[in-house]
Amino acid sequence: MQSMTDITRIAARRKGGASALEKLLTKPSSKQKLRKIPADRWLSAITKCVFQAGFKWQIIEDKWEMFESVFDGFDVDHWLMMSEEDLDRLLKTDGIVKNVAKLRSVGRNAMFLRDVIDQYGSVGGYFAQWGVRDYSNNLRELHKKGARLGGKTGQIFLRRMGVDTMVFTTDVLKALGREGVIDRIPASNRDWDGLQLAIDTWCDGSGRSLTEVSQILAFSVD
Repeated sequence: MQSMTDITRIAARRKGGASALEKLLTKPSSKQKLRKIPADRWLSAITKCVFQAGFKWQIIEDKWEMFESVFDGFDVDHWLMMSEEDLDRLLKTDGIVKNVAKLRSVGRNAMFLRDVIDQYGSVGGYFAQWGVRDYSNNLRELHKKGARLGGKTGQIFLRRMGVDTMVFTTDVLKALGREGVIDRIPASNRDWDGLQLAIDTWCDGSGRSLTEVSQILAFSVD
């Protein structure tokens, strides 16, 4: 496995030099900023990512104002009590995508976020305490306790909200495969342990965030 310094050199050559590469990289939000994000914005972001998964993103984007209206701003305490009557009403509402499983996920994810609030004080407080060294365990917890947040969906949600994360894009998986880490989305404890070891090595060795490491890996692929 190459060092992040060597991988960064590869990415820089592909992107026109070190300065050009740095301009392409985004960084995670501060823990302070994450803590200030209201719970309804977390549920809204989760829902948008769930509906965009396997769908043309722009279609959901174009309909999102209607989603916000129909879901009354995604109040967590309201939607954790989601009923069959709510589902029936949503299925009769024009302007949104009427996928039963994805609609039901709003209630399940509201329940997940309510549990997070009860345990950590706020949704932002929960995600702010995520650390790189616990990334694999934290992501698996998100997959297990959230609804329809496996694969890339949960990671895209995290990236949009500013949480330090890797995204399993095709190029990132190619880079991880090239480095002998994994060549697919992790499925076993061995996969997750191998990924975590690589993450620790690259982040500790480079001083970079996981978000930056993820992007550099993607940029290093031809």
